[in-house]
Amino acid sequence: MIARSLLLGMALIAVTPVAQAAPHASARPVLMNASALSGLGEEVEHYPLFAEELSRVRKQVDAAMRAGVDVPVPRDAGGGASHEQHKRNYMALYGAGLLYRITGERRYADYARDMLLAYAKLYPTLGPHPAASNQAAGRLFWQSLNDSVWLVYGIQGYDAVRDALTAQERQTIDDNVFRRMAAFLSTGSPKLFDRIHNHATWANAGVGMTGYVLRDPDLVEKALKGLDKSGKAGFLRQLDLLFSPDGYYAEGPYYQRYALQPFVIFAAAVEANEPQRRIFAYRDGIVLKAIRTTIQLTHAGYFLPLNDAMPDKSLRTEELYQAVAIGYGMTHDPALLSIAQWQKRTVLSPQGLAVARDLAAGKARPFPFASVLLRDGPAGDQGALALLRDGPGDKDQLLVAKNTAQGMGHGHFDKLNWLLYDNGHPIVTDYGAARFLNIEAKDGGRYLAENESWAKQTVAHNTLVVNEASHFDANEKRADQLAPRQLYVSTDAPTRVSIAEMAGAYRDVTFRRALVQLKVDGLKSPLIVDLLKVKGGTAARYDLPLHYAGHLIDTDFALTSNVTTRPVLGKANGYQHLWVDADGKLGAGNGVVTWIEDGRFYSYRVATPGVTMILGESGANDPRFNLRREPFIMQRLDGAKDAAFVSLLEPHGRYDGAAETTTGADSAVDHLTHERQRDVDVVSITLKDGRQVVLAISDDMDVAKSHSLTVNGRPLSWKGPVGRFDLAKGAAR
Repeated sequence: MIARSLLLGMALIAVTPVAQAAPHASARPVLMNASALSGLGEEVEHYPLFAEELSRVRKQVDAAMRAGVDVPVPRDAGGGASHEQHKRNYMALYGAGLLYRITGERRYADYARDMLLAYAKLYPTLGPHPAASNQAAGRLFWQSLNDSVWLVYGIQGYDAVRDALTAQERQTIDDNVFRRMAAFLSTGSPKLFDRIHNHATWANAGVGMTGYVLRDPDLVEKALKGLDKSGKAGFLRQLDLLFSPDGYYAEGPYYQRYALQPFVIFAAAVEANEPQRRIFAYRDGIVLKAIRTTIQLTHAGYFLPLNDAMPDKSLRTEELYQAVAIGYGMTHDPALLSIAQWQKRTVLSPQGLAVARDLAAGKARPFPFASVLLRDGPAGDQGALALLRDGPGDKDQLLVAKNTAQGMGHGHFDKLNWLLYDNGHPIVTDYGAARFLNIEAKDGGRYLAENESWAKQTVAHNTLVVNEASHFDANEKRADQLAPRQLYVSTDAPTRVSIAEMAGAYRDVTFRRALVQLKVDGLKSPLIVDLLKVKGGTAARYDLPLHYAGHLIDTDFALTSNVTTRPVLGKANGYQHLWVDADGKLGAGNGVVTWIEDGRFYSYRVATPGVTMILGESGANDPRFNLRREPFIMQRLDGAKDAAFVSLLEPHGRYDGAAETTTGADSAVDHLTHERQRDVDVVSITLKDGRQVVLAISDDMDVAKSHSLTVNGRPLSWKGPVGRFDLAKGAAR
C-alpha cells in the first residue's frame, strides 16, 4: 500500500502538471513520455509491480539523500569505496529523476541538481583513473566502460529534472558534466567509440542520449554512425555486425545480457525523438529479436555460462528489467509479461507502467521456451548455438550444442562444446569466467590471470583437445578467422539432433560432432548420445574431457587411484590446473562412471575402443584459491590418427535422503555399441529390458537423400542425415 501522502502528491500532479514548475519548453524531458507517469494517484494501487518498484526506488533514493551528496575523487578499482560510491550516485540520480516525474516532489529534483553541480566541480579536474590497468582508463572509474554506464544512467536522471533547474544551473551541468563526458567518451576515445564491441555500445548509447537531451544533433549522428558519420562505426553498425539474423550476440549470452540494455534504451530514445528512423524495424526488427533471444538463452532463469560468463547472472537484472519493459511497450507480447512476473520487478517508465498494468489485468502468457537453432555471425553463416529442449519448464532437460564463432576477446577456445541441464540443475558444465566481479580483494574485480591460463583453454571445456594444446593455440586473431559449420539440426521430438564440424582449430585435423537427445519410452529423462569423430593428419594424443556437477558414486572398470599424492595432468594450456585422482584402461566393452546430483543419478557410458579414462578435479597450481574445484572425466586416446569417441549420458533413478529410499540407481542401459557401415555410423543402445534403439548417422547431410543398411540381419531405411529405429517395437521414428 502506498502512503497517503504519496497518493495525494500524485493526485495533485493531475491538476498541476510537473512541467508548469519550470516553463522551459526546450528543457523538457525527451527520453521518456513524462506525462504518462504523472497524475497516477490511487490508480497505482491496482498495479502491484509498479507500486512495489516505486516503493523500492523511493527507499533507495531517500537513503541516499539522508547520507548527503558524496562525490569522491576517484581512486579505487572495481569494488573499492570510490568506485562503489560513483555507482550508487548514478543509480540515485536516475531514481531521483524518475521519482520527481512521478511524485512531483521538488526535493528529488533538488537532490539531483546538487549532485550534478558537485560533479560539475569535480569532473573538469579529472585525468585518467589512477587504478587503470590493462583496460582503457576512465575518469570516474578504472575502465571507461563504467564511465559510459554512468552516462547512460546519469543522462536519464538529468533529463527528468532538467526543466526544473534554472538556466544557469542547466548551463553549468550541460557544459561541465555531460558535454565533457560525451566528448571524453567519443572524440576523446576514438578507438573505444568506433569499436564493434559492447564497450562501444554503452558509449554510443550514452553519447547519443546526451545529444538528444542537450539538443545536439551532431552528438546523435556520431553515436548512430560513428565519429566520421560514415556509418562504418556507431550504433547502427553495431546492430549490423554484433547480432546474427536470429538475434544472437557475438560475445555469447552473458554479454548479450549486458549489452542489451544500451541497445534497447538508446533504441527507445531514438524512437521517441526520431520515429521516422523506424529503429525498431531496423534490420528486420533486430532489437526486438535480440530481446526474445536473450530470454531463450536461459535455463531456470539463469543465463547459459558460455564464453566469459558468471554463473549467477539471471533474468533478475537491471538490463532485463529494462529490455522486457521496452520490448513489451513496442510489441504488447503477453509472453513478456510472464518474464516480468518471474522477475518480480519492472522499471519506473511508461513501458514499465504498461507491464504492471497488463500483468495486473491477467494478460500474461507463458514465454515460448523451445528447441531452437540460433545462427551466429552477421550473415548467420558462422556456426550456431543449438538449444534442444525436452520441454519448456525449469526441470525439463536442455541440451546446448555450442557450435558458435569465437566471440571476440570474451570468447573461449571451445569449438563444438556442449552443456546439459537436467532436473533443474547444470549437469554437464562450463566453467565460464575466472573472475570475482567487483570483489576488490580479487584483483579489483577484474578478470583473473586464471581466466587465460584455465577458463579460456580448451581442456576446461567439453570438447576435443589434440596434443594437449588449445584450439588455434589459444590465439584470438586466428580463432576469429574460422568458425564451425552447423551441418544439421532437428528440433523435433523424440529425436533431437545437432551435427556440426570444425576444421582448422588444429593443423590437418577436422572433427565432427553429433549430439542426439533421445527420448525413450519409460525413461524419465532423455538419453544423450555423443559421437565425436576425428580425422587427423598424423598420429596424435586425443583427449575428450567432460566436466560435470555431482559426486562420483561408482565406476565399472578398475581404477589406479592416487591416494597419497595428487599428480598434475600437464604443464600448460590449462592442463597445469588439473589434478589426477585416478585412471583406468577400458577393456573391449563399455566403461561406466556414475555420479549423483540433487538425488538423481547420471551414468556416463563410453564405448571408445582403446581409451584410457582419467578422473580428476580442477584447481591445481592455484596458490591464491582463485579457481573452483570441479570434477572432470577424460577419455584419452594415444597414437591415433583417426578416431571416434562414442559416449552416452543417462539420467536415472532417485535418492530421497529424507525418506532414506533409493530407486533406479542402476543404469537402464545394458550396453552401447558403434560400428561403421560404408558412409554411416551406427550407434546401438540395448536396454536391460531387451529393447534396442539404433541411430544411423550418415556422413551426407542432404535432408532429401535416402539411405539403407542392415543391422542384425534387419534391413533399415530412412531419409536425411539421421535415422532412428526402435527395433524391439518394430517401429522406425
